Amino acid sequence: MIHFRSAVGERPIRLSEETRRFAWDSLSGKYGRELNESDHLTLRREEAQGLSGYQLHDLMISRIAREAPVRVIPGEMLAGSATLKAASRQIIPVLYEDGEMVMPAVSHTTLGFDRVLREGIDCYEERVRERLEKECTAKETEFLHSLLHVIEAMHVWHGRYMEAVKDPDEREALKNVPFRPARSFREGLQSLWFTFAFTRLMGNWPGIGKVDRMLEKLYQADLASGVITEDQARELLAHFFIKGCEWITLDVCGSGDGQHYQNIVLAGQDAQGNETAGDVTRLILEVVEELPIGDYPIAVRVREDSPAWLMELVARVMRHGSGVCSIYNEDLVIRSLEEYHYPHEEAVEFANDGCWEVQIPGKTRFRYRPMDAYILLQRDVLHLFDSEKVDYPSFEDLLNACFDAMDRDMEKFHSLADSEFTLDRPASVFALLEDGCIEKAKDYFGGGPIYNVLSPHYGGLPDMANALIAIRTAVYEEKSLTLAEYIDILRRDWEGNELLRRRQEALKGYFGNDSAQADELCGRLVQHFIDLARQVHMRNGVLRPPGISTFGRQIEWKDCRGAHAQGKKCGEILSGNLNPAPGTDRETATAIIRSHCSVDLSRLTCGTALDIKLEPSCAKGEEGLKGIQALMRGFLALGGFFMQIDVIDNAVLLDACEHPEKYPTLTVRISGWSARFITLDENWQRMIIERTAMGKM
Repeated sequence: MIHFRSAVGERPIRLSEETRRFAWDSLSGKYGRELNESDHLTLRREEAQGLSGYQLHDLMISRIAREAPVRVIPGEMLAGSATLKAASRQIIPVLYEDGEMVMPAVSHTTLGFDRVLREGIDCYEERVRERLEKECTAKETEFLHSLLHVIEAMHVWHGRYMEAVKDPDEREALKNVPFRPARSFREGLQSLWFTFAFTRLMGNWPGIGKVDRMLEKLYQADLASGVITEDQARELLAHFFIKGCEWITLDVCGSGDGQHYQNIVLAGQDAQGNETAGDVTRLILEVVEELPIGDYPIAVRVREDSPAWLMELVARVMRHGSGVCSIYNEDLVIRSLEEYHYPHEEAVEFANDGCWEVQIPGKTRFRYRPMDAYILLQRDVLHLFDSEKVDYPSFEDLLNACFDAMDRDMEKFHSLADSEFTLDRPASVFALLEDGCIEKAKDYFGGGPIYNVLSPHYGGLPDMANALIAIRTAVYEEKSLTLAEYIDILRRDWEGNELLRRRQEALKGYFGNDSAQADELCGRLVQHFIDLARQVHMRNGVLRPPGISTFGRQIEWKDCRGAHAQGKKCGEILSGNLNPAPGTDRETATAIIRSHCSVDLSRLTCGTALDIKLEPSCAKGEEGLKGIQALMRGFLALGGFFMQIDVIDNAVLLDACEHPEKYPTLTVRISGWSARFITLDENWQRMIIERTAMGKM
């Protein structure tokens, strides 16, 4: 029997031994390593000469459909595999002879897979042909014909699998989908997987969306008619998750091997306010409780009155670690979207972009712009990187200088957003599954989707708050040194001032400790950012909802930042998202939540994340389960937006650094994704280890 251990011991066993073996082989990289033999297809440059962008795109898509290896694994229950390794690099996996990329692919959008299950791809072809009968420009006509080429390529790929699959049940499930509406639970899951795998094979990394809502009615109908049992449905769902691990190689690759944005959203209310969590929701959570698969990060939409069984099952998944399961505060997110002028019937459909940024699935072109707020303090306010002398007579003068720097930074962002549609490259595979593109006869990058979003995302706001607290204490309250002296010390990276550095580092009351002063200051910075971003709601067809994130960029930012007023030296990794900086959170998980939620997040439409890292001792037994649920309920009651809890033993992580061969399936939450710990490079491993593990709730 294959056993999967976690931070709190053995995981439950519900699945068959054959399925657990399939999971072990996938998680161990067996199928991912096979892709070393099929990295990409090759295009001669003379073949591309004289072709328009769409002609070149369609040539590559057609070639992939005809020539990409077809993989059928004995015993698998779903057909279709993204078998070209270059697709895992977010590029169309057809390269020139010298290895140069021909065309990038697309990510950061949850596609409308639910419509495929309801209507089938044949309906999409009808919509395209109807649109071609209306007035079109030459460019619009070329785009619409490209969509037909995508559908034709899907037929070719489908036909090759129909020839390759020998299992009669699998052939029957594949025969009609995804071209016709799914009629059964197995057809629905096969339709979803095949469409998703096709988009992945073409190099794209889409989010998946509300899988449980797509499949619940099909499951209940099959269950009532005796077509399927609960155990059979669980096995099928397990194969869906296992096949999503097909790109695992266990190779070290910077931010890990799980960053392909194939996120899933579960539960939540519909437009009438009815809870949608059901049996499929439960079965999915049971699968990920049993199998250490973090490749489909799951966000569960919950409210204070969510079903008790759902909250308990989420806690059970969380306590096994890997960070695969997180929660949205559904009521807050929906209110925020509606306040940003999304209609209610759209707001209640929210999902994420592939991490946790909020969007309307199947209707949104999404992009975000990462921005470092903290560098503004260092570069533009304190002038650490030049010799300019600065003087701010009062702390409010210093704070207002920070606000002025943020004002200028946001003006640059809006200028960039005004030219968002200047990118002109084909994205027909994505556009086919985005509402609005067919009707407008416009591609994904040309304004086709119903909502076109470029979201400003600030990181480093907790670091700015902490640095200002340190300066306020030493310069404006204690008056132990002048601001000019403090700046000079920072320019020299604390050289000769080690005692002062340690004193500042040890100050109490940094953000994350339920300190009223720190929380109020961080809240002022956040609200100023939100106010700035929302001065322009939509212009030039582009929505600009604000968000706060780093997604691990604090690693790359560390080399651009100077020494830190809060007692850190150059090169230190600081805060992620809207979290305390490593080592500054000295209280409890509850204190972190209270600090995070003290900031008004109701107008932060694109959202932010709170990362909580718990020691395994906190999660064991019934008390541990109750404790995790209490953290979730407190987060909801206090007004949090999105929270991801990971249960990690730092001793295990340190041992995995020394002996990676012992931990092939050890998975940790990174930011909006999870990854096998041993596939992270040294900096990313250091970031995870340095997050404070809370020993008390």
